Parts: sequence; C-alpha cells; structure tokens
Amino acid sequence: MARPPAPRRPAAGGDTRRAEISRATKETTIRVAIDLDGSGRAAIGTGIGFLDHMLEQVARHGLIDITIEAKGDLHIDYHHTTEDVGIALGQALAAALGEKRGIRRYGSCLSPMDEALVQVALDISGRAYLVWDVAFSRPKLGEMDTELFREWFQAFAANAGITLHVRALSGENNHHIAEACFKGLARALREAVALDPRQAGRVPSTKGTLGKGLGTAAATPMRARRAPVRR
Repeated sequence: MARPPAPRRPAAGGDTRRAEISRATKETTIRVAIDLDGSGRAAIGTGIGFLDHMLEQVARHGLIDITIEAKGDLHIDYHHTTEDVGIALGQALAAALGEKRGIRRYGSCLSPMDEALVQVALDISGRAYLVWDVAFSRPKLGEMDTELFREWFQAFAANAGITLHVRALSGENNHHIAEACFKGLARALREAVALDPRQAGRVPSTKGTLGKGLGTAAATPMRARRAPVRR
C-alpha cells in the first residue's frame, strides 16, 4: 500500500510553486520534485531510458525543473514504473499549483516533429479526463512498450486533476509521434500554469474553486476516465 504523499507547500505569499512527492509501494519507490517557475532543468532516472528522454522533454520545453528518482520492478516489465512515475509527477503538479490562483488554466499546442504532428490541449480543471487518439505501428521503442505511453498519460492526467486531449494528426515514425506527444504536453503545460497578471491572484473559475486545492493528490491513485479512441 502506498504511503500518503507529503507535498511541500508553497512559501507564504504564493511566490514559490514547488512540490516534492515521495511514493513507495511493493512495486516501486519514487521521489519527484518540481518547480513550476524553473528553467527546464531535469535530473531524471527511472531505469527506462526512453521514458527518461521523454520526461526530459517535458522539463526542457515546459520550463519546469523536474527531479525524478525511481526504482521499480523492471525485471518483471516496465508497466508499474511507467504508471507510478506518471502518478507521482501528476501529484507533484497538483501540489505545486495549490489553489491554482492566478494561472491561465488552459493550454494547447500543435507539436510537429518532422512528418509527425500531434495536437495537445489541456484544462487544469480539477476534473480528470483523458482523450487519447494516438496509434503506434510498432510494439516497442527501444525496450519500452508503446502501449505504456497511454498508461503514463492516463496516470499523469488523473493525479494532476486535468482534462487532457492528445491526438496524433499525422506521423509514420513511432519515435517522432511519441516525442511530439511529450513535447506538446510540455508546451501546453507551460501555457496553462503560467501566471496571468490580469487574474490578480483569482481562481480562474466562476465557481471560485478548481478542485480541492493544495495537496489533493490522494495517496490512492486516481484513474482518468478515457474516451473511446477513434480508429
């Protein structure tokens, strides 16, 4: 059973948007630290080379400092580690955002990589939902199963509390398609978490709240609802 995460709360005045999450199960032990107002620095070690490469893209192109230390049961397969890293990073994002005051909330990106083009749109809504319309023609990239990309995005969206749409509009090279997905997420996140001076610190919702605020990333991982994939 997972230990409850202990997010580090922002400093008084809300000028520091950082969080650290530790998560341990019988399958994985993970520590994640993020700074939403960073410069894109990444120190990532999951034991899965291709996943490390993708998460470095999220940090660099999202201008979010990300540290991930993960040890998992890779002798079985990569599923548990991939999913649990998505869970922990999503929880860290939710904790760093706190009450989400002053953020732009919405972000989107058309992410090209050579022949591949991926559309990513998200809403930091407090409502977990994933629409994943991405197909791969190969079962693996390096040693990583391509079906695990969807699992990572589902775990991340669910635990960050975001509505997330990812659609591959074109592409033949599987590496290009996957990388465009993660880079598109990075750019959309960069836009959505940015502070809007016109909001003057208000929560960007007519309800006055988006989710339950700081530390709502539960010890029990949430599951995102998934819309049917178009074929």
